[in-house]
Amino acid sequence: MEAQYVKSLLALLSLIALPVLAAEPTLYGRYEYIALPEIGGEVLKAKMDTGALTASLSAKDIETFTRDGEDWVRFRLATKDASNKVYEHKVARISKIKTRSEEDEDEDTAAPTKRPVVDLELCLGNVKRTVEVNLTDRSSFNYPLLIGAKALREFGAAVNPARRFTADKPDC
Repeated sequence: MEAQYVKSLLALLSLIALPVLAAEPTLYGRYEYIALPEIGGEVLKAKMDTGALTASLSAKDIETFTRDGEDWVRFRLATKDASNKVYEHKVARISKIKTRSEEDEDEDTAAPTKRPVVDLELCLGNVKRTVEVNLTDRSSFNYPLLIGAKALREFGAAVNPARRFTADKPDC
């Protein structure tokens, strides 16, 4: 009787674990090309950052407004070679980002900054996903798009920091 119970339990556990084992992540490099179909099909170099929670897109002239009782945001891309085109998107939420001036983690002297977050379609290799992206001016950074842990999960991605641009150019 006990052997039958153990066999049944093992069978049940294997069924529960099967989806986890079957979902192997796709391995990407620390930097990848990502297309933004909703932003004129722009292709940007992105930093895959497991230490960041959300994705960030370099934007300027960020202005929130109300349309039909809903929060919207208007912005321009803050990237090299960006056109002067204005984009408008519905705001999914406002995020509060903690910034630290020093590496000292015990010191929270800087007030959190508020950033509008939009749901954007991103194309990585041949995979397209809609992810939350906060808008902030990243023009002083080398990569105008940062892909955080939430977006990496959406793509089923793992990051090998020793690799770069392992996915093909975006083709969604």
